[in-house]
Amino acid sequence: MLKLYNTLTRKKEIFKPINPPNVGIYTCGPTVYWYQHLGNLRTYIFVDVLKRVLKYNNYKVKHVMNVTDVGHLTSNEDFGEDKIEKAAKKEHKTAREIANYYFKIFKQDLKKLNISEPDIWCWATKHIKEQIDLIKKLEEKGYTYRTSDGIYFDTSKFKDYGKLSRKKVEGLEAGKRVALGEKRNKTDFALWKFSKIPGVRQQEWESPWGIGFPGWHIECSAMAMRYLGESFDIHTGGVDHIPIHHENEIAQSEAATGKKFVNYWLHGEFLLAKGGKMSKSSGKIMTLSELEKKGFKPLDYRYFVFSAHYRKPLTFSLEGLKRAQDAYRRLKNIISDLKDDKKINKKYLKEFENAINDDLDMPKAIAVLWKLVRDKKAVGKLRTIKKMDEVNGLDLLKKEKIEIPEKIKKLAEERKKARKEKDWKKADKLREEIKKMGWKIEDVGSDYKLQKCS
Repeated sequence: MLKLYNTLTRKKEIFKPINPPNVGIYTCGPTVYWYQHLGNLRTYIFVDVLKRVLKYNNYKVKHVMNVTDVGHLTSNEDFGEDKIEKAAKKEHKTAREIANYYFKIFKQDLKKLNISEPDIWCWATKHIKEQIDLIKKLEEKGYTYRTSDGIYFDTSKFKDYGKLSRKKVEGLEAGKRVALGEKRNKTDFALWKFSKIPGVRQQEWESPWGIGFPGWHIECSAMAMRYLGESFDIHTGGVDHIPIHHENEIAQSEAATGKKFVNYWLHGEFLLAKGGKMSKSSGKIMTLSELEKKGFKPLDYRYFVFSAHYRKPLTFSLEGLKRAQDAYRRLKNIISDLKDDKKINKKYLKEFENAINDDLDMPKAIAVLWKLVRDKKAVGKLRTIKKMDEVNGLDLLKKEKIEIPEKIKKLAEERKKARKEKDWKKADKLREEIKKMGWKIEDVGSDYKLQKCS
């Protein structure tokens, strides 16, 4: 019985899809103006685990993820410069070149982390019609008004506004950074923004209200309903989406259809760096490629992410990642020596299933895995681990080709020669030298076998 924590109700609930065994999931995807950092990737790992657990429970998943290539402003609200347009100017490229380049890198990161791609990628710029149609529907129902810079959603007309974040709208202040301006209410948000000077922006479209571009929030509602229907099962994203982006999605979607938009809202917590969350705006970020340059593999990071529940903040450090790397390598080394007895260990598999079905409790699931590995009396280890890895996605049974450094090969050959000449003192000295460099040499007759120390 799968239980998931629903941000909307603030409690764990037994998962009941609208149309079993089918499950529709929408994930807020990347704004492709720069690299996705490790904090972003933590969220996508959590979503990947969710999909794997659903499939493990025999659900048929339809996963939709957006690609924001227009409309996301530097403020993350309704003012500032379009992030794609800004990056295009900075790098002297077209908006399309910027979006395509960073999307390609993002997909490479997903592959490295064993994160399965969604069934549908939906780009904001390819769904302008759907967004305009949704705004027209809201206009017909009286939820919109016009200002000098765009068409806005009137949150005072949506009685449940604030139900996801549970913020008290009447107590909100406009804040020091943002004046209320022409907005009727502090929480109102842009559905369509007008181009200040038509023809200057790289990405703008004709609309019933004038030349411009869609607001960031409207794209997700329009595309989610286009592919999953007016009501669907699960919407995911980071916790930073709760107070504004997802709150606004609910308001505009339910105002347009009169139906409940999403049944289960799932949110991943922040990855913390020293002094705060890892974010592009703070400058405290690290990318997957930067980790690789430091000698880590992407799956080291995936294993590290499983050290905390997806709803708990996780503090990142290279020291912590190194500990995770060592544990992961140790685990793989132990598993590599296991023999297949063609059995399944039902006891440990049940414990594992209880963990993953309890709101995707990966720290507990990994603890069960280690318990199985360390249990000297346990049977069915290999096939049980293989089953567990359907969810873990850690390639635990995959044999890795390890490149032996030339220096190690040279020392090993010298030792082989010393043994042949019965110079045991030199052979022992070379063995220790090889060991200090992180390698173990095992004599096999007159030859040898090299293995990386765990």
